[in-house]
Amino acid sequence: MQNRVRIGVIGVGNFGRLHALTLAGLAEAELVAVVDHRQAALDALRRELPEIRCWTNFEEASQEVDAEAWVVATNTASHVPVAERILSAGASVLIEKPLAESMKAAQRLEPLVSSGPGQVMLGHILLFAPEFRQLLQEVGRRGPLIYFDCVRHRPHILAGRYQEHPLRLLMVHDLYLAFALMNGEEPVRFLARSHARAGGGFDLVRAELEWASGSLGSFTASFLTPPGMPPDGFDRLELFGQGWAAQLRLNPQPLEIWSERAEWPLALDIYAEPTAPSGWLAEELRFFCRVVRGQAEVPLGARYADALRIQSWLEQLEASA
Repeated sequence: MQNRVRIGVIGVGNFGRLHALTLAGLAEAELVAVVDHRQAALDALRRELPEIRCWTNFEEASQEVDAEAWVVATNTASHVPVAERILSAGASVLIEKPLAESMKAAQRLEPLVSSGPGQVMLGHILLFAPEFRQLLQEVGRRGPLIYFDCVRHRPHILAGRYQEHPLRLLMVHDLYLAFALMNGEEPVRFLARSHARAGGGFDLVRAELEWASGSLGSFTASFLTPPGMPPDGFDRLELFGQGWAAQLRLNPQPLEIWSERAEWPLALDIYAEPTAPSGWLAEELRFFCRVVRGQAEVPLGARYADALRIQSWLEQLEASA
C-alpha cells in the first residue's frame, strides 16, 4: 500500500509487543522504530521481527527515523512526558490508557493538543470491537439505558505482578465503555468500595455511577479468578432498556477445548501476527492510521478530552473507595 503511515512504538512490554507485531503486518502502516530502555525486551522482539530497528533512547530514535506517529505503551507515569516530546516534534500519538496517574499530569498536554499539528488518540481496543460497535448501534436504535452492569475479573496472580489498584488497571476499561454507551454524559453520583488483599493492596473494587436521566451503571473488577478458569479471566456486559435487554461476552471468545483440562484458546480478540494481523487491536491501529492521514476524526471515547473526563471519574471513584 502506498503512502503508509510511518509509526514507532515506545515500550514493548506485554501490550507494546502486540502493537509492534500488529503494525508490522498492517498494509496501512510501516513500523519504523521500536524503543524500550530494556535491551532484553528489544532482543526478545528482534527474534520475532528480525528486521526491526531498535533503540534504548527515544531522543536518538526520533532523530534517526522520520516517524509521523508513535504508540506509547510505557508505564502510566511516563505517558505524559513521552507524549509531550512527541507532540512538541509535530508528530501524532496513540497513548495506551489510562492517560496519566492524575488529572494534573494529564492536563499538561492540553496546550500541545490544542495548538500542535499532531493528533492524539487514546488506545482502547474494545471501542473498535465490532461486537461493541453493534451494541452501540442497538442502544441508539432501541432507546435509552435504564441499567447496565460491567463485570471484569482477572487471575489472582496478577495482583502481585502489577501492584496496581483494580480500579485503574481493570475497571478503567469499562468506564470508557460506559462513556461511549452514555454518549459522553457526565454522571451525577459516584460510589465505590474496595476489598483489601491479604499481603497488601486490593483485589476487588465495586462501583456505581448514576446519571441525571436516572440511568444507573454498576461495575465490578477483581483479581480473583483461580487457575482453572480462563487465563485472562472473563468479562461480561449486561444492559437493560425499556422493553429490551442485551448481553455481551467479549472475553473469552466462544471456543472451549477440553482434554486434561479446559482451555480457552481465543481469549481477547487480538491476533498480532506480522503476516496477517486481525482483531480489535488491528482495527484500532488501522483507524489511528486514518486519523493521522486526516481521513477520520478520533472517535468518541478515544479523544484527549474524553480521557480527561475518565481521569476525573477515576479520581472521584478513588476518593469514594
